[in-house]
Amino acid sequence: MDDKDFGTIFLYDENGDEVEFEVVTKLDIEGKEYVIVTPIDEDTDDAIALRIDKDEEGNEVLVTVEDDAEFEMIEEAYDTLFAEDLLN
Repeated sequence: MDDKDFGTIFLYDENGDEVEFEVVTKLDIEGKEYVIVTPIDEDTDDAIALRIDKDEEGNEVLVTVEDDAEFEMIEEAYDTLFAEDLLN
């Protein structure tokens, strides 16, 4: 996913319904790429971290981050990035 691809993406929820998400930012951490997204139609401040992986054909796929240590690493990078933005 190129940095210029920020905008919105469509994902499917647990019911198979299509949901639009805003891509807040993309992070490169320890050789892996992540995106932080928020649902557009919901009134929430919750963000979702997704890892960008490759499938068998080499296509990019978004994977939910379920490992607590990996999630904490992403959260720390996100907090650092936006703390720096607030200072500038």
